[in-house]
Amino acid sequence: VLCFALGVVNVLLTTPLWVVNTRLKLQGAKFRNEDIVPTNYKGIIDAFHQIIRDEGVLALWNGTFPSLLLVFNPAIQFMFYEGFKRKLLKKQLQLTSLDAFVIGAIAKAIATTLTYPLQTVQSILRFGRHRLNPENRTLGSLRNVLYLLQQRVRRFGLMGLYKGLEAKLLQTVLTAALMFLVYEKLTAATFTVMGLKHSRRH
Repeated sequence: VLCFALGVVNVLLTTPLWVVNTRLKLQGAKFRNEDIVPTNYKGIIDAFHQIIRDEGVLALWNGTFPSLLLVFNPAIQFMFYEGFKRKLLKKQLQLTSLDAFVIGAIAKAIATTLTYPLQTVQSILRFGRHRLNPENRTLGSLRNVLYLLQQRVRRFGLMGLYKGLEAKLLQTVLTAALMFLVYEKLTAATFTVMGLKHSRRH
């Protein structure tokens, strides 16, 4: 619960920075989708100024809804990791470095694949210059998240929800695998040190 609460606070505090970052990165890009309006910013401050002036201050929190849902990504990752870990430990006494690396990579790959469509929508909403359905202009609402998912499937097919997934997997899976490897090593070292200290007391 605490981790989820911290994740929510982190999303609310950092979303404006991500919105501006996304706008600046995509500035000058040519889009095939006619629903996307080009942007022209001189820098970070100008981006903040134009967004607030033209779209209102709440536009800085575009994509908040899918971002909040993505807080569950680490939870999915740890759930699969612990599940795989328990299965392995039924067959062997302890995890090897390779075991931790591989199941960490698999767990992250599953979590990333399951949540990637939301990450796609999150990026679109952060960019913000998307002509959404006129019936609902609240960017990031559940209705618009579903609308964008539907439009993407209609335009590109089901696999359109996973465009760019390969690059994302390369970015996140290796990092997560190394993180779990280090985590297991540190945990083992901590228990070893605690055991040594415990034995010295007696």
